[in-house]
Amino acid sequence: MALAEAGEALEHEDVPVGAVIVGPRHEGGPMEVLARAHNQRELLQDPTAHAEMVALTQAAAAVGSWRLTGAVMYVTLEPCVMCAGALVLARVETLVFGAEDPKAGAVRNLYRVCEDPRLNHRLQVIGGVLSDECGEVLREFFRRKRGKSGD
Repeated sequence: MALAEAGEALEHEDVPVGAVIVGPRHEGGPMEVLARAHNQRELLQDPTAHAEMVALTQAAAAVGSWRLTGAVMYVTLEPCVMCAGALVLARVETLVFGAEDPKAGAVRNLYRVCEDPRLNHRLQVIGGVLSDECGEVLREFFRRKRGKSGD
């Protein structure tokens, strides 16, 4: 589902990153899809409209609380500092990501925000799920972008 969401970002020339949040709508309830989102920075001209941020907002609305206790986020790219911090603040339980981001990743590469013992919440982190597929969507996007600009 997150890969399908990443593809949606291509429709408005956004970097193809997709996110899905699964969790209980009510405490003790069954797990269900709470949110599906993709990058919308170009579409909305909003620097905070990363797939993860949009999905967190949708999921909070779905459960009626900013606390997303028991939720799992699936995202195609390792989150940046902003998104990793928001995951901690939202009390998401688990993060599953695809491709690593050596230039901006704040979960495994530049920082380990989601597991920092100095913060009041830590997430379980599972990285590298479908990393080849997730990475290829991004590589193809940037190949095309460079080709259009003549770089």
